Amino acid sequence: MTDVSSGNTPAAAKPQNSPARVLLASLIGTTIEFFDFYAYATAAVLVFPALFFPGSDPTTALLASFATFSIAFFARPFGAVVFGHFGDRIGRKVTLVAALLTMGVSTVIIGLLPTYDQIGVAAPLLLALCRFGQGFGLGGEWGGAVLLATENAPEGKRSWYGMFPQLGAPLGLFLSSGFFWVLLHFITEEDFLSWGWRLPFLASILLIAIGLWVRLSISETPEFAKAIEKHERVEIPVAEVFKNHKRSLFLGTFVALVTFVLFYICTAWLLSYNVKVLKIPFKDALLIQIFGAVIFGLAIPLAGKIADRVGRYSFLLVVTVLIGMFSFALEPLMGGAAQPESNIYIFVTVGLFLMGLTYGVIGAALAAPFPTRVRYTGSSLTFNFAGIFGASLAPYAATYLQASYGMAYVGYYLLAASVITLLCVLAMGRDKL
Repeated sequence: MTDVSSGNTPAAAKPQNSPARVLLASLIGTTIEFFDFYAYATAAVLVFPALFFPGSDPTTALLASFATFSIAFFARPFGAVVFGHFGDRIGRKVTLVAALLTMGVSTVIIGLLPTYDQIGVAAPLLLALCRFGQGFGLGGEWGGAVLLATENAPEGKRSWYGMFPQLGAPLGLFLSSGFFWVLLHFITEEDFLSWGWRLPFLASILLIAIGLWVRLSISETPEFAKAIEKHERVEIPVAEVFKNHKRSLFLGTFVALVTFVLFYICTAWLLSYNVKVLKIPFKDALLIQIFGAVIFGLAIPLAGKIADRVGRYSFLLVVTVLIGMFSFALEPLMGGAAQPESNIYIFVTVGLFLMGLTYGVIGAALAAPFPTRVRYTGSSLTFNFAGIFGASLAPYAATYLQASYGMAYVGYYLLAASVITLLCVLAMGRDKL
């Protein structure tokens, strides 16, 4: 069979992907990628301040750790441009395999890194480099996984298909938090800090093998095959995005803003707040994360079903308003010096349920404004620019605001993101979402 990248194979000659295979391939890839990503987020709170940034007071060490955490979000647009270029020129399948390998190798290397006590300042520098690799790989993964699902979707089911790669986020959060939680039940905290923290990163080798097997079993998406047949591909997709689709790129970035801010307040920042401020034991704090991942995951399919019925535009408007209302609950729920456990669980339940509703449809929404020939690049850039503005500094900003001004200001931060997103959803309009 002639390679699809040559442009000589008719779309009709390509084998059709079964729905189950498509959805599994899109889901398992993002699950692996987000497992790797969240393993770092967990270690950034529990391990890295002590092992890679010693000699500072606890708050400064945590902020330094969160600074390396943010590097990945600045790397993601570069990954979006590089992988998006090949995804729009060569195809979704090959590019997704390359993105998975980039992310996976970076994660495994983190598990092998020497600490500050062993090699000094080179340790945090190597950690930062690996974190860049994680972000670079994830920048290419997300857009391709969403397109793999939505470009195989039947008419009227794009939101439903588009939510499957989104399920990788709660599954990855569940698995990474669960892995750390199990470790802390079977080894001491001393052993965990000595060598146990490395195991989740090294375990990524097995996950990569599974992901590659699934990804290599699928064929190219029908829409991309048609684009090849009609000679619609462009030489430099990123140039066309910035030339002809600037409005969609700009508005889409801020349509997704509150999605990122909410998620990293409810996960990475909350984990650090529970452990460092409220002094909750590691295991109990991780159990809260695991519970939140379940709530997050349950809300995503609900979002896909409802959005296909009422439209993504109306759905996103309502959910964004609800997130804005939730921002006023941060102070009463989490503002005291000694929070009852019930308050923390209410915060996680409501916050991550709303997160699941917005995240479940954001993939299809960000892909919709771009034509097939630049959709990989356009949707990936949009999503990853949103990550820079919404997620890269969210744990850092929330930590600083809470420590300096109080919990109410963390709520104001979330409220500001909600208002910006609401205005951009209105500006984008029903026809683009």
